[in-house]
Amino acid sequence: MSETRSDGELLRAIAADRDRHAFEQLYRRYAPWLTARLRGRCADAGIVDDVVQETFLAVWRGTARYREEGEVAGWLWRIGSRRLVDALRGDGARGRLRQALARLRHREEASAEDRVLAGVDLAGALVRLSPELRAVLQATVVDGLTTREAAVLLGIPPGTVKTRAMRARRQLREALA
Repeated sequence: MSETRSDGELLRAIAADRDRHAFEQLYRRYAPWLTARLRGRCADAGIVDDVVQETFLAVWRGTARYREEGEVAGWLWRIGSRRLVDALRGDGARGRLRQALARLRHREEASAEDRVLAGVDLAGALVRLSPELRAVLQATVVDGLTTREAAVLLGIPPGTVKTRAMRARRQLREALA
């Protein structure tokens, strides 16, 4: 077996034959890169390591299927970044955030932001956005991705990301006005 098989050949061998050698090659090729990228989004090395493992387990188990569209790195990034968001949204991360916020609050009065947001139905406005617009906001605002990274993650051109972000902001302004 050649060590220089293409990404597509490795993925086909993993999917069709459960080829452990192909899986190990793919892992060695992309795990360090994915780890470095995810650590740029999350300082908790334990969470990042778990997400990298979950990403490659999804590839091994076949729950994530490569459609041979685009780069394998972009496909792995989409899987990993979504799993990172899921991990950060989990009860553990939420609980740690609540504890940190509780330590920061020294008084019982509402903050200026809380007073402003009290009359705003942001959740309702977000729900009324189309799934495409919400996905762009999720990638660019919540996940902090650049336009180019969001384009890779969502599988759309960068210009479409910019257009959808502009439409989403406009619709949110109108809904919250």
